Amino acid sequence: MTVTGLIGRMCMFPLQAIISACVALRIHPNVLTFVGVVINVAAAWALGLGHFVTAGFIMVVANIFDFIDGKVAVELKAVSAFGAFWDSVIDRFSDIALFIGLIYLYSTLGRTDYVMVTALAMMFAIMTSYTRARAESLITKCKVGFMERPERIVLFMIGAFTNRMAAVMWVILVLSIFTVADRIILTYRELRETERKAVA
Repeated sequence: MTVTGLIGRMCMFPLQAIISACVALRIHPNVLTFVGVVINVAAAWALGLGHFVTAGFIMVVANIFDFIDGKVAVELKAVSAFGAFWDSVIDRFSDIALFIGLIYLYSTLGRTDYVMVTALAMMFAIMTSYTRARAESLITKCKVGFMERPERIVLFMIGAFTNRMAAVMWVILVLSIFTVADRIILTYRELRETERKAVA
């Protein structure tokens, strides 16, 4: 048993207890997904007020729901196409809410520079998800790039707990730009190769 493995099992113990309780109470996974976004809105509110550490703890709670909804769906045999769609849509609301909280904070502080960085980070974060979804309607898979949602959430938490949200926004912005570019380039190459084989 490695240290990392031990930590993982220790974290899974309380999460498994929550999952078991939700299954026993027959709580629908779509409800858990919705509860997660409501809690993330509370985190966004805390960010807007500049209460970063509080927002960090709220985000931890929100992401517990984000983690367990899929597990509960499997346990209840409630996995569905709509559930996957619902989860994806709610994730976008959660992401945007956190960015808006920061935009509100920086606007009240008169920091136009941070408002712009956060707004651009939000735009490219959304485009990261959109480029993958649109690409995968044309090609088999488009999951290149580092900055996906789990990485963004971890960075948000790091920024909240360390009071370094402005620096985190720069990191999210830059890595999201590269991720979007990677996905555009991959899609272009895949489609060009498909067209070449069709002609041949």
